[in-house]
Amino acid sequence: MQRVCVSDFEEEARKVLPKAVYDYYRSGADEQKTLADNVAAFDRWYLVPRVLRDVSTVDLTVSVLGQKLSMPLCVAATAMQRMAHPEGETATAKACKTVGTGMMLSSWATSTIEEVMSAMTTSLGSGGVLWLQLYIYKDRELTLSLVRRAEKVGYKAIFVTVDTPYLGKRLDDVRNHFKMPPHLSMSNFSTASLAFSEGNYGNDSGLAVYVANAIDPSICWDDITWLKKHTHLPVIVKGILNAEDAVKAVSYGVSGILVSNHGARQLDGVSATLDALEEVVRAVQGRCEVYVDGGVRRGTDILKALALGAKAVFIGRPVLWGLACQGEQGVTELLELLKDELRLAMALSGNQHKGHLLCRTIFADPQTQTPCTSTHDNGKSVYAVISVSSGAKTNFPLSTLNFEDED
Repeated sequence: MQRVCVSDFEEEARKVLPKAVYDYYRSGADEQKTLADNVAAFDRWYLVPRVLRDVSTVDLTVSVLGQKLSMPLCVAATAMQRMAHPEGETATAKACKTVGTGMMLSSWATSTIEEVMSAMTTSLGSGGVLWLQLYIYKDRELTLSLVRRAEKVGYKAIFVTVDTPYLGKRLDDVRNHFKMPPHLSMSNFSTASLAFSEGNYGNDSGLAVYVANAIDPSICWDDITWLKKHTHLPVIVKGILNAEDAVKAVSYGVSGILVSNHGARQLDGVSATLDALEEVVRAVQGRCEVYVDGGVRRGTDILKALALGAKAVFIGRPVLWGLACQGEQGVTELLELLKDELRLAMALSGNQHKGHLLCRTIFADPQTQTPCTSTHDNGKSVYAVISVSSGAKTNFPLSTLNFEDED
């Protein structure tokens, strides 16, 4: 069957993956309300295109943390990718090199930091950037050893996950007594307990027990200072959902914020990431880069996130579906598909370049279906957005709104 959208990749992946593996990749926490809302949030926003613009060429290039990428779509950290395909993270890295975008490598990868960098640097293509996702372990020297290894081989940033003092309750994983297949391990660790390659986890999710044993639940903002003192790489916090934490992150000197609810796998009932994005962007006021992940399934989703102020958008599960379908080629195909969808969405909305977005983004109040808008300044252009994280929504008749024109 020809794969023409992200859901085609997922359906094929569901058929080829073992049930416990598919469940692990797909599921969210508890009743999975936030998991559904991450996707549904994009349907609450509408694009208002501009016409009679010259869109004969559309430039998708973007700079993320000083690195030029072919598009503002990057690969998020997802653990244990060799459960999806024998080449796992190395196949994903090669695909990112081919497409010319960035990949965030999970600390819980089934390929080592060094193997993934080698795969990217030796494969065909002229782009590709690697960043390391980092958990702060109870063993701080172990934590720093991962950072040093990443620095040594050329990773460009550290994305520290801040929303996982414990693992969220993922019911499918509990039912499946999820643990790593016996032929695999978390390859960046030398001991069996830290590599998640053996252990008796009883009737719980094995990964939940692993996190409780290994990850430090006492981490606080001072640990961001500690990490920054021990690396020359930019530090980005992954897992921010509100203005207060965003402002705090900026005060601690982070280089970026990834608006994320961990793929809805931690605390069920939190806001969809798209709904939290504009609040964070406003709070940061350009003092660091802001990215978002969660629920992205189409090029129009990417455009909506960009119009709400994201510098770049990250995807996780869709990449796993591409990997399960056809390894490196499947991931490349998936990324190229979304790139083409974004290019078309940009053109049809009258936009030549991400830096000069002219389309407005309108939020429809789910209770009244009334369009609610406010203006948001992004350099030369102004487009309509609204914060939906607070209870107060302001209704403006569209005819009274003033938007700059770049003509």
